[in-house]
Amino acid sequence: MDLADTPCLVTGGASGLGAATVRALVERGAKVAALDIDAERLATIAQETGCFAVTCDICEERNVLAALDSVEKLQGVPRLLVQCAGVATGARIVSREGETDLASFRRTIEINLIGTYTVMSHVAARMSALAPLDEGEQGVIVNTASVAAEDGQVGQCAYAASKGAIASLALPAARELGRFGIRVATIAPGLFATPMMETLPEDVQERLATLPPFPKRLGRAGEFAALALHIAENRMINGAMIRLDAGVRLEPR
Repeated sequence: MDLADTPCLVTGGASGLGAATVRALVERGAKVAALDIDAERLATIAQETGCFAVTCDICEERNVLAALDSVEKLQGVPRLLVQCAGVATGARIVSREGETDLASFRRTIEINLIGTYTVMSHVAARMSALAPLDEGEQGVIVNTASVAAEDGQVGQCAYAASKGAIASLALPAARELGRFGIRVATIAPGLFATPMMETLPEDVQERLATLPPFPKRLGRAGEFAALALHIAENRMINGAMIRLDAGVRLEPR
């Protein structure tokens, strides 16, 4: 897919991996819309890049539909969807007090999995009505999982379950949407320098940076964005989950 002048949509576009993807797409000459629940950060990235910014809670279907209507009216139906919206939560199945936190589990699944599916399904429906491009391609969907989908640590059951489900979506979604010329792929980032990571103590961040075999550092958001754009441009990538992790395998704790 040629990204120049192409309508593209990024969820979670106000910070971290999403913001880096917005910047990369704008630099490539795409028409970019960014969705995020954080209105303040969204306004900042819009001012910085000139992207179309829409405040949206992806857990609310009506919000999603209204946001897509706004994007379509201004820029057209997105040909590329990159989904970076999500939360990282930590909670044990049984706490030290012997209790379970079902509310936290539900919230994580609702945002990371159901929110991702809601946006994907509605964007795919609109993509399916677009005129085909070269080789019949109509659109590309890139979802974000995590290496926790395969290497979930203690206290990550909710997060790992949500990201594992997103990873599992790629192949059946690609098989289903292939008849519309829509490709689906998933990126599973490892340890990246994002606002989520920056909430950890500095000594913890330094220790985590030593875990990858090579390069021994945290990933950069721009490296995620580069892969998302490559997936969009390379038609042979479809139905796959790609680990972007410098070879790291997370420890149990």
